[in-house]
Amino acid sequence: MRKVLFLAAMFLVGIAGLAQAQTSKRDMERKDRKEAREEKRKQEKALEAIQDTIAYQNAIQALKDGSFVVEANNVIFKNGIMRFVSSNTNFISVNNGQGIVQTAFNNFIYSPNGIGGVTVKGSVADVRMNKDKDGNIFYSFSINGIAISATVDLVLTGGTNQVSATVNPNFSGNTLTFSGILVPYDQSTVFTGTSLF
Repeated sequence: MRKVLFLAAMFLVGIAGLAQAQTSKRDMERKDRKEAREEKRKQEKALEAIQDTIAYQNAIQALKDGSFVVEANNVIFKNGIMRFVSSNTNFISVNNGQGIVQTAFNNFIYSPNGIGGVTVKGSVADVRMNKDKDGNIFYSFSINGIAISATVDLVLTGGTNQVSATVNPNFSGNTLTFSGILVPYDQSTVFTGTSLF
């Protein structure tokens, strides 16, 4: 009887040891997966930082060259109402001394530009560019044409190509703020509607 009890006790100890070994193995596997996820996140953040730096440098060069497009993800009106928009039809572009400001909202069927908004063109002048200690770029210019007379103030966020551009019409207080990204003109995918003039 003692032998049976002794063997049963040894069997239970063995099973407990085996269970503990399996638990330790699972804990190690979880720890390894967690470390692998953390390493992957670090690599993704490093890659994102490199991409942001390249996009930032390209945006600065595009501003210096006077050949860029602000592709808007949202437009904020004077009264603070914000609308999410398509970046390929809502933009501000500058190239070869000419500028275009275009809006296009999906719910307008009939519009001057044929895509739900307005497209106006003009000549770009009075360009000014400054950089602050945080790397933010402040860029402003005037745009004048038959259907537009406005100043445009851009703020490019330091280290990225994220931009906010405010269009201030000279003869009305109907400001518009475009928020999105700034890309070189030749890398843009915007679609220009029919211009008013």
